[in-house]
Amino acid sequence: MLVHLRLTVPPDLVDPVLSLLSDKATVTNVIRIPGASIEPPGDLIQADVAREVASSILEDLSDLGLDETGGIAIVPLTATPFRRAHEVEEAAAGDPDDAVIWDVVKSQAASAVRPTITFHLFLVIAVMLAAIAVLTDSSILVIGAMVVGPEFGTVAAICTGLVLGKGRLAYRGLKLLVLSFTFAIAVTVVVAWIALFGWVTWEMVTRPRPQTAFIWHPDEWSFVVALLAGAAGVLALSADKGQAMVGVFISVTTVPAAGNLALGLALEAPSEIVGSLQQLGLNLAGMLLAGTVTVLAQRFAWKRMDRLTQPLFRVRSRRAATRTH
Repeated sequence: MLVHLRLTVPPDLVDPVLSLLSDKATVTNVIRIPGASIEPPGDLIQADVAREVASSILEDLSDLGLDETGGIAIVPLTATPFRRAHEVEEAAAGDPDDAVIWDVVKSQAASAVRPTITFHLFLVIAVMLAAIAVLTDSSILVIGAMVVGPEFGTVAAICTGLVLGKGRLAYRGLKLLVLSFTFAIAVTVVVAWIALFGWVTWEMVTRPRPQTAFIWHPDEWSFVVALLAGAAGVLALSADKGQAMVGVFISVTTVPAAGNLALGLALEAPSEIVGSLQQLGLNLAGMLLAGTVTVLAQRFAWKRMDRLTQPLFRVRSRRAATRTH
């Protein structure tokens, strides 16, 4: 798997950048278009690099100062059906699915901690769906609320900030989580108060609910699931495996707990309030803990783990696998 780099290079950095990219077995399709960039002025240099080495090359480009005086764009490639691409992939140590491009991770984290209107609306809608799921004792609606909730990206951003030493990023993520959940719960409480006039009753919340009682009855498995979901979510985001995120969304009980908490507050049901707070806290703590440990492993132990596991899991080389297709 290759990654395309599009670089805007000022005149004084053209030679160092070309020297960095040229004559590397893990780089191909190096192109230079002199004077192509108008703002900032300079050359346009493009290259395709193996995903496994993309982070190290980007670090070298930053060391040259290109991130300050020029431009760097990272473009994923969906397919590279030519022989040289296979040679580049074979020359890179490790596997592209295990490679983490840290500049992409940091960019995703920065986006995930912005308090956008869209983020707040999604969370409000998710919490209200969860509240309706509680009232109707509907497990289907619980799953829907879980999927709509946008909070995991922010959780992953906090983990990234903690590991990479970006305290401001972690703080902004934590602040967004606290304020957004508080806002979504408050909106749902107000709506529940309005619904008390002939639509929602105290008994609807406190009655036996076999399909949704787990929301406010956390146990040791709640924490275990949160740990596993946190690790899986961080892996999915960093390895660009978005399809795995659906499983993460429907594993954790943050949004359902927030919806149940809102109803408990509106109807003044102490047991619902306490249980929901415990569930919400356990899930967030588990995801943050597992996510942070996963980012730590990816940052400092991933290459070593890859070398240790290669004899166990890769019985034949990627070149041999390529020849079979």
